[in-house]
Amino acid sequence: MKKVAIKALAAAVFAASLTGCMGQMGTSAMVTKANLSVVDNRYGRAGLFMLLSPVYGIAATADFFIFNTIEFWTGTNPITGKSPAVVDMPVDAIFKVNHKLDKSMTEVPLDGVASTSFKQVDENTVEMQVTYTDGQQATMRGEKSGEEVNFFMDGEFVATAQVAELNDYVASKQS
Repeated sequence: MKKVAIKALAAAVFAASLTGCMGQMGTSAMVTKANLSVVDNRYGRAGLFMLLSPVYGIAATADFFIFNTIEFWTGTNPITGKSPAVVDMPVDAIFKVNHKLDKSMTEVPLDGVASTSFKQVDENTVEMQVTYTDGQQATMRGEKSGEEVNFFMDGEFVATAQVAELNDYVASKQS
């Protein structure tokens, strides 16, 4: 039971982390701009880059876990003040997750999230309850079936992930 709960939580964290992995990287761009404005030649900039490598790491981590996630969920990067250019870029995608999804679920979605909570429904199901500032609620549900986890938003199918892929993802984040 505990292993299933850990795997379900890992799947939820995996799903949530997908929201922060792409974005404008506004904080990192600010550090780069500062680096480029301090000295006017490539050797000095490269040397300064090496000295600032911990700062770049902190900036990238802040972008990844905080600012890009805020950008994804609100539609505006708090550092740059711009809308998400990367994740909303129209392309002819190779993989179509679910072409029957309502259009509102394919655009910058959840502006005004007030709170979220997780609960384990049974040994194969985890739900995330989202409450918006206007009082509306939505439920994201992950259901394990065999070697797959199916994700639903308010009962509508969104995506499927292989358990092995989720386990590999969790293992890569622990090393």
